[in-house]
Amino acid sequence: MSVETAPSAGRLFAGEAAGPHRAVRWLEPFAAQRDRWALWIPVLFGAGIAVYFTLPAEPAVWSGPAVLAAGLAAVGAAARRPALRLILVGVACAAAGFALAQWRAHSVAAPVLEREIGPAWVSGRVIDAERLPEGRARIMLDRVMVEGVAADRTPARVRIRLLPRDAAEIGAAVRLRAKLSPPAAPAAPGAYDFQRRAWFARIGGVGFAVGRTGPAERLGDDRDGAGAVWLAALRMTIADRIRAALPGTAGEMAAAFLIGDRSAIPREVVDAMRDSGLAHLLAISGLNVGLAAGILFFGVRILLTLIEPAALRLPVKKIAAACAFLGALTYLLVSGAGVPMQRAFIMTGLVLVAVMADRTALTLRLLAWAAMLVLLLGPESLVGASFQMSFAAVLALIALYETLRLPMRRWRSGGGFGRRVGLYLAGLAVSSVAAGGASGIVALHHFGRMTQYGLIANMIAVPVTAFWIMPWGVAAFLLMPFGMEHLALQPMAYGIDMILATAETVSSWPGAAVQIPPLPTWGLVLCALGGLWLCIWRGRIRWAGVAGLLAGLATLGLVEPPDILINGNGRLIGVRMADGHYGLSTVRAEKFAARIWMEKTGGAAMRRWPDTVSADGMLSCDLIGCVYRAGRGNVMLIQDERALAEDCTAGAIVVSAVPVRRACRDAGTVIDRFDLWREGAHALWLRKDGVEVVSVRDAQGERLWTHGPPAQAARNKKAGAAPAVSIAASGRRGGPEP
Repeated sequence: MSVETAPSAGRLFAGEAAGPHRAVRWLEPFAAQRDRWALWIPVLFGAGIAVYFTLPAEPAVWSGPAVLAAGLAAVGAAARRPALRLILVGVACAAAGFALAQWRAHSVAAPVLEREIGPAWVSGRVIDAERLPEGRARIMLDRVMVEGVAADRTPARVRIRLLPRDAAEIGAAVRLRAKLSPPAAPAAPGAYDFQRRAWFARIGGVGFAVGRTGPAERLGDDRDGAGAVWLAALRMTIADRIRAALPGTAGEMAAAFLIGDRSAIPREVVDAMRDSGLAHLLAISGLNVGLAAGILFFGVRILLTLIEPAALRLPVKKIAAACAFLGALTYLLVSGAGVPMQRAFIMTGLVLVAVMADRTALTLRLLAWAAMLVLLLGPESLVGASFQMSFAAVLALIALYETLRLPMRRWRSGGGFGRRVGLYLAGLAVSSVAAGGASGIVALHHFGRMTQYGLIANMIAVPVTAFWIMPWGVAAFLLMPFGMEHLALQPMAYGIDMILATAETVSSWPGAAVQIPPLPTWGLVLCALGGLWLCIWRGRIRWAGVAGLLAGLATLGLVEPPDILINGNGRLIGVRMADGHYGLSTVRAEKFAARIWMEKTGGAAMRRWPDTVSADGMLSCDLIGCVYRAGRGNVMLIQDERALAEDCTAGAIVVSAVPVRRACRDAGTVIDRFDLWREGAHALWLRKDGVEVVSVRDAQGERLWTHGPPAQAARNKKAGAAPAVSIAASGRRGGPEP
């Protein structure tokens, strides 16, 4: 009896229009890898999600279901044409991702504040709390009531930073006076979009308390969301007990290692871990859950093996796998279930289920299943750095393992202890390079940062984490119900101190971290396609993916920092000087925006601009404004309305922190306080052939999570429609109508 294998290209294209035999032969390697086709399903599904999030305007609510229905109908109609049907299946997968992302965005819809409010009385139930480094706490409220805001316009959730030494118990109903505002727009075009994150978290307002918390009447049924509140309270209790056993930075690091609570780690420690390439250890990730599950699996298995009746009568291996699965599930719940943890739990859980079912797990298929499940649970995670870095690193590791598995097995066979240690160290180095390189490309896009000595730091920190910190961490969890967790946390602290010393030492080396302009989005797409092609396919065809990686990385050379940056409220203006640094209108206010600008411009220095004339002659200032000379003509930087009459000359480029109204009818390109109010922060490139202007609203598009001016929001509410497409901030004639 013969066994049928993958179809040839000729059979695959049977029934299609006859084509050149050379093209059919070119497709033979793909037809021979039919077992890899399914691995592209989450890629295509994710591509549909990505299309939804990159649209410049919110699509009609019927478009997602219509596209999905059309895709499925096309697949059914092409039943007798295998090649066409294969292509249409891919299209249908992308359509399913698009439809799911759109449904998810609409399903979480909740009111968002249209303007700043307060101080006003705010009450609600505490559903989450974080400790902050400066001794403060930040709480999340649901069942919110805000003084002076109608119930149908009150956010579902608000996040409030409390006063120093104030706290609130998770699950309690509290009342306090606070100032609230809508979730902040990005500080620059293309910067981190907190509005989108807040939309999917149903956070409609953020702010800070001006008075201490007090009790409030309970609203609604306490059983509603009780499970999530209980888990959040348990997580906070565990964190507090860890900090009580290990005061100081060691306790904060232990809380990060064990439950993913990084909120109170000092900023300088976070910076050192990031610059040394060890920031991944602060996130609950595959390393943590894999180590925890492995420790439980081997620990239970060894324990049962030592008990002779159990070893003879019970399926020890399966029992150990079941215990490890329950331990990993518990770890998932108490850690906050972040995206890396979801991926790691799904993969670890499937491996353990395979052990219990006496089946062999296929690693890349596990990763594909994990990706699909994470995207089904939260399609918005696709556009986040956490999802991208986690899956990129694991994909690179699995592809590397598949390639080196047989050679390493041959090298290990017949070797002694020394060879095994050498192979372990070599494997650690190669895997660190592969995972660090894959996740580093994603980090280049989101953070524009490269670490130079991450391999050295990880060669020290990863073994310490695997063989010292996590075993003691698992022991601390097991001892916690008996109040004896300090017996495990104290020795765990020695490993944490070693990692902190490694991070501080490596991050202090010259050039440890380099800030560069972020990788463009289309560069990241090219790198992603190249990396997926390289890792998913086998044989010679996979190496075509290297071209995509190189092309994506080459786009770094095409990034040009803007000449002028203006933040959304007009209080901060930055201009690029001859030596590459940015002169700022102020260094006392808007420090967060200035830090984001520094990251987006490749680490350019941010300094206060001169009160008179700059050394390079590009900037001349007086008390009411400045003239910036670069590229095409002069740019008038107006900070006082008294400068309007003099500076609004014919054809001038005007950037005004005050409203212009009708004063600049003859000017060329005008950006004033009204434009900033409507469109958010702006970036300008002064070119010989004109001025390129990009606003935050241009970069975001008109989406469900973007919040326009109150008048626009009112019009949207009255019309019962999605926001209209904004006027592109590409420069306009004259000032805005008031």
